[in-house]
Amino acid sequence: MKRITILGATGSVGESTLDVVARHPDRFEVFALTARRSHERLLEQCLAHRPAYAVLSEPAAAAVLRAALAARGSRTEVLDGPEAAAQVAAASETDLVMAAIVGAAGLEPTLAAARAGKTLLLANKEAIVMAGPVFLAAVREGGARVLPIDSEHNAVFQCLPPDGGREGVRRIVLTASGGPFRAMDAARMAEVTPEQAVAHPNWTMGRKISVDSATMMNKGLELIEAHFLFDMPADRLDVVIHPQSLVHSMVEYVDGSILAQLGNPDMRTPIAHALAWPQRIASGVSLLDLAMHGRLDFERPDTVRFPCLRLAREALAAGAAAPCVLNAANEMAVEAFLERRIRFTDIARVNEAVLDALGASPAPLDTSEVIALDARARIHAGARLAEHAA
Repeated sequence: MKRITILGATGSVGESTLDVVARHPDRFEVFALTARRSHERLLEQCLAHRPAYAVLSEPAAAAVLRAALAARGSRTEVLDGPEAAAQVAAASETDLVMAAIVGAAGLEPTLAAARAGKTLLLANKEAIVMAGPVFLAAVREGGARVLPIDSEHNAVFQCLPPDGGREGVRRIVLTASGGPFRAMDAARMAEVTPEQAVAHPNWTMGRKISVDSATMMNKGLELIEAHFLFDMPADRLDVVIHPQSLVHSMVEYVDGSILAQLGNPDMRTPIAHALAWPQRIASGVSLLDLAMHGRLDFERPDTVRFPCLRLAREALAAGAAAPCVLNAANEMAVEAFLERRIRFTDIARVNEAVLDALGASPAPLDTSEVIALDARARIHAGARLAEHAA
């Protein structure tokens, strides 16, 4: 029996994780669930899964949850505040930590789990993008094991040599659906609405990640993540558009072989793989019928219509502070777009302006420097957003 803490339990990855866990009550027990403010959904999860702890970062929401659980006779203890998620992530009672908090907010609890030597199921790509060397140092020092949850990185993990070696690997190829605007003319993109941007053709995801998929920033951040996760230089990382989202990524070897992982587009597959690794368990995902789909298409990405992918490559090449700066700017820009304060095409413009201004800053050496750089980039992004206000 393994005990699991889910950071970001009310998001799409958190919900999928609980679905898989519930299918295997003989294998897994929920130790703690965390969220930001979604006390109503967290209440439902606590009643269904009976964790020892529930965490809400906003105290007012935690007070509501605490009263609601007490009224129902629940023994789940409610914690609140920004440090509480890190506390349950590092707790000695938990074996597995699903890091599924979206954005920079997930950095500190993810690092806490790494330093505590947990088996870390990494779905929060921003944590490793903004603090790659700091994150890897925490993993080494704590003796943690990192299992990737993003469908692309989990696919790569499955296709790499089982001993973890890189000899014979020529390159890693990440697939991308192309999002909802893959075939849209560039001139029309300025009029894209938030509702259109979050309507992904294949995947069910949160609003922020859906917008990142539409701009292809999501794939750019995944390139940076792959660089750190798999110790792969930028010139051996590639992206290919695959509209069907059935091939989740590929590893090419020097002998000409390409190994690919396929499956229906459902996050429960990589979640189940990581939860049970190195074994396999049922995920609840329907089996892939290739004959029914009939074809698999591939094409090169268009970095003119989707400049965010180019910006991510530039940040990866620049190294140092650039990935952290780009991530902060993008979070601010996506939030502004979802609030209808800027246009869809302004996201890339804001990202580029902030990257040009701060991307050459010294690399952060510890968590406090990462947080300070992130804050500085957000202030700069705020000024740029004011210039582009719709």
